[in-house]
Amino acid sequence: MNFLPAACYTLSRFEKKQFCSTLAGVKVPTGYSSNIKSLVQMKDLKLINLKSHDCHTLMQQLLPVAIRGVLPKEVRNTIIRLCYFFNSICSKIIDPSKLQQLQDEVVVTLCLLEKYFPPAFFDVMVHLTVHLPREIKFCGPVWLRWMYSMERYMKILKGYVRNRHRPEGCIIECYIVEEAVEFCSEYLANARTIGVPKGIEERIESRSGFKVIPIDYKTLCEAHYYVLQNTTVVDPYMSKNEKWLQAEHKRSFSSWFKRKIETELAYPENTISQQIRWLAHEPKREVLSYSGYGIGGYYYNTRDHDSRSTTQNSGVMVEAESLHMSTAKDKNPIYANMLYYGVIEDIWELNYTYFKIPVFRCKWVDNKGGVKVDENGFTLVDLNKEGDPNDQFIFASQAKQVFYVNDPNGGRWSVVLTTKPKLYDRGDVCDNIEETPSFIRGLPESDDIDNEDVAYVREDCEGIYVEEDNTSRKKRKRT
Repeated sequence: MNFLPAACYTLSRFEKKQFCSTLAGVKVPTGYSSNIKSLVQMKDLKLINLKSHDCHTLMQQLLPVAIRGVLPKEVRNTIIRLCYFFNSICSKIIDPSKLQQLQDEVVVTLCLLEKYFPPAFFDVMVHLTVHLPREIKFCGPVWLRWMYSMERYMKILKGYVRNRHRPEGCIIECYIVEEAVEFCSEYLANARTIGVPKGIEERIESRSGFKVIPIDYKTLCEAHYYVLQNTTVVDPYMSKNEKWLQAEHKRSFSSWFKRKIETELAYPENTISQQIRWLAHEPKREVLSYSGYGIGGYYYNTRDHDSRSTTQNSGVMVEAESLHMSTAKDKNPIYANMLYYGVIEDIWELNYTYFKIPVFRCKWVDNKGGVKVDENGFTLVDLNKEGDPNDQFIFASQAKQVFYVNDPNGGRWSVVLTTKPKLYDRGDVCDNIEETPSFIRGLPESDDIDNEDVAYVREDCEGIYVEEDNTSRKKRKRT
């Protein structure tokens, strides 16, 4: 009997449980991917029924997060580098000057894979990754040539089949009927087609859970002040009160602004717009509350709704200008943009009689001790560390959607992953030109490529005993 120790890429049973538990606990936004939890089989500790787009999502976003707490550091960083490469080449915008850098990085990544994985791992598909940057240089971005749209449409065509002995005829008949219904619906105003699924653009830009609720006066004033502070037409009035202390300004600006507008309206030849007139009055105490709200290509839900759902649509991120001071006695503070992460608690529409303004009331994470970036570039947040409770509101149009995955390393931290908006124009997908969100801010270092001290076996995992073949033993004795 010969003992074979576990290789450096081998997962122990505990690590397999941790890996599968991380994926089983992932809740993604609507339309991001299929339900990841349904793909994980905890009994056998493996992934099942993976579709091509599921593999695409895992490789580009979820796999680097799921392996954070498993495998040796060198092997883990190599896999993260490979995932980062695929995330980069699938971007909608690729700088041609960076293609050579991607080419060099993937060569280093394959060398690291050869260092840690056996020769049987390297088939022709692994080798073809070397040629992808060159292919992009000649043919353009990958997303213009991949087959996901065709595969989705094949699923629609398969749904047309009612008679399995005549599938072609079923597809042709259903296709003609659907085309006829769509053609007729274009000549009918406000018509809803029967038997044709609702378009995804209608689902994304929809609203749900509508109800009218009263809110307390303090919260209403806080929301109203945020609207005034972030409305362009009110900026001239805000600049006149810069000498006020910030707290006093927040407390009394709304009432001062109302009196100021009433004074100016007393003159017949005033130039006050209709928008400023109604902004000067506080919104109604009764607000329109929603559990789901679609805007800007994102679909949002409240935290309470997400707790009862298989998706996670309550995570938000906003880039805001904030005052930075080196010390408490700093006399030259500076303003700089900073990212803030939070969770939506309520979705309201403030009623100003002639127009409504959608706002999100969020629970924000404290940036001082609740946000950090680790050595691999992952952004982690502590959702239990709440920021300023008096600064909760943002415009719905200012938010960008993110979702949080519990850090496999344990503790109170969650990994932040971003999503892309789904923008549509007359039923067609718009050219939403922006980068594919990356799961990390930079590529892990590759200093270990020439490191000879790397352990190629794992002493913390159980090996196996292999019985030696008798024929090979006899041959050795003869020689």
